[in-house]
Amino acid sequence: MKFTYPSWHRLHKQNDKEALTSAAAKSGLPPGSLVHIGERHTASCKIYVTQYNADKLEQQEIATLAELNNLPAHGVNTWINIDGLIDTKVVESIGRQFNIHPLVLEDILSTRQRPKLEEHEDYLYVVVKAINADCSEGFSLQYEQISILLLDHYVITFKEKADDTFKPIVNRLHNRKGRLRLCGCDYLTYVIIDTIVDDYFIVEDKLDDVIDPLEDSLLNNPTDNTLHTIQQLRRELIGMKRSISPLRELLTKIQHSDSALLAEKTLRFFNDVHDHVLRVTDALDSYRERIAAMQDIYLSSISHKMNETMKVLTIFASIFIPLTFIAGIYGMNFEYMPELKWRWGYPSLWMLFIIIGVALLLYFKKKKWL
Repeated sequence: MKFTYPSWHRLHKQNDKEALTSAAAKSGLPPGSLVHIGERHTASCKIYVTQYNADKLEQQEIATLAELNNLPAHGVNTWINIDGLIDTKVVESIGRQFNIHPLVLEDILSTRQRPKLEEHEDYLYVVVKAINADCSEGFSLQYEQISILLLDHYVITFKEKADDTFKPIVNRLHNRKGRLRLCGCDYLTYVIIDTIVDDYFIVEDKLDDVIDPLEDSLLNNPTDNTLHTIQQLRRELIGMKRSISPLRELLTKIQHSDSALLAEKTLRFFNDVHDHVLRVTDALDSYRERIAAMQDIYLSSISHKMNETMKVLTIFASIFIPLTFIAGIYGMNFEYMPELKWRWGYPSLWMLFIIIGVALLLYFKKKKWL
C-alpha cells in the first residue's frame, strides 16, 4: 500500500526525489519514513562495490543493488559505497536486502545526525562527520555525514556527495601486502573512521594559517573586517566542536563493545583513533580560547585607539579654551576698552595667544600627556 501525504501536510504533492533542508519538514510523518533531509549534492545515487581478500581485488560500479546477487558473497570482504542520498529507493533496497531497521534507514537519510554508534543484533550502525575547510573566500567549513553499516563480511557506507574522501583507502587496497587486504570488515571500518579523523588535522593546519596572521593584524591595524573574521571563526569552531566531541563517546563504546563483528585485535586500533580525537578536541579548545582572547584584544585595541583620539582632541580643546576666553572678552561691544585704541594692541594679543599655546604644550609634554 502506497502512503500518501494528507492535503494539509507540507509534503503534499512533493516529488519523491526532492530533498528537505530541515528536519522540521518531517513533522507529522510516522517514524521510519524515508525522506532525505539535507542539501542536494548529486543528481543521482552512484553505487560502487569493492570486493577483496588477500589474493584479489575487484572494483566496479553497479546500476542497481540487484546486481549484488551475481557477485561472490563468501571468502571476500565486500565494501558497498553509495555516493548521494537523493534517491531514497536505493536506501530502501539496502534495508530490504540486508534486513536493516527502518529507523536506521531514516537516520541515514537525515544528514543532521550527531556522531553515534548503534549496536544491533546483526550489524553496527556508525555515524561520523567528514569536515573540509574552504579558504578561497574567508574561512568556512563544509560538513558531510558519512553513515557506516558493519555486517558480517560487508561494509556499507553512505555519503552525501561524490568526493575524494575515500581515495586514500582505495589506494591502500591496491597494496596486496597491506594490513587492510589481510584483515576483515571491522578493520575496514576502522580505516574509514581513521581517514575521516585524519582530515581534521588538515583543517587544524588551515586554522593556524588563518589565526596566526589575524593575531598580528589585531595589534597593527584592527578593522571591521577583522572583527567579522573573528566572529566567523568563532561560529565555525563551535560547529566543528559539535561534530567532533561525540566521537569520543562513540569510540569509547566501540572499545567496550562485545559485538562479534569486532575482533579484539581491531579494537586496539580504535584506541589510536580515540587518542587522535582527543588531540583534535584539545586543539579546538585552544583555538576557542585564542579566538576569545583575540576578540578581547580587538575591543581593547579599538578602545585604546578611541582613547588616543579623545586625548588629542582634549589637548587641542584645552589649548583653545583660554584663547577663546580672551577672544570672547575682546569681542564684547563695550565702548570704553583702552586696548582697542592702543596701536600695538592687536600684535600684542597675538603674541599672548602664541605664548599661552606654547606654554600649555610644554606643560602637557612635561606631564607626559603627549
